[in-house]
Amino acid sequence: MYIHKEGYRLLVSTFAIFALITAAMFIFSRPLNFFNYLMIFLMFGFWIALASFFRIPRRIFTEDKSRLIAPADGVICTIEQTYEKEYLNCECLMVSVFMNGTDVHVNRYPADGTIEYVKYHKGNYFIASYPKSSLMNERASIGMKLNNGNRILMRQVAGVMARRIVCYAHEGEQVKQNQEMGFIKFGSRVDLFLPLDTEIDVALEDVVRNGITPIAKIV
Repeated sequence: MYIHKEGYRLLVSTFAIFALITAAMFIFSRPLNFFNYLMIFLMFGFWIALASFFRIPRRIFTEDKSRLIAPADGVICTIEQTYEKEYLNCECLMVSVFMNGTDVHVNRYPADGTIEYVKYHKGNYFIASYPKSSLMNERASIGMKLNNGNRILMRQVAGVMARRIVCYAHEGEQVKQNQEMGFIKFGSRVDLFLPLDTEIDVALEDVVRNGITPIAKIV
């Protein structure tokens, strides 16, 4: 396991602040009392919890060119037919993965292909599991042409806690299955918009893992 680069600055600055507070206690509050020790424990407990948000476990990725692999850790919260009007402009299947605060927050490409469309949208911060969050929350949309010619749309959606979406996609870029697509800080969701004839491999409430769990068959 290692810490993702998106967490470096926040973790270093937070640790430095907590270390200075602790040093000040030892200098100006000697002898330390119960409340001093409790504050030190809570500060560094918080820092460890914060670091866990940016953890990236070492995994053996699933490499299957016939399948779309989960782009995020979390729970399948939506499987439905919908009209996607931003990039695909057609009826499609929407499969959504809800990421809570304890999930790994990195997002990965579900298949090989070419990035054709990237757009960031400002928005609100509704609970990410709500259906309306896909269109009303802060989000980044990534349109992708698969190697077999089909097109899919991936959407990173911010939630109540998430306040920053990081998207690494660039139009014209060739990407690989399980390559990092981006990072969403502190929980959110990732939507996949797929062709109607896609064979879905998951069901509602299934727990999936990025880079590991097959989501659907590529048709």
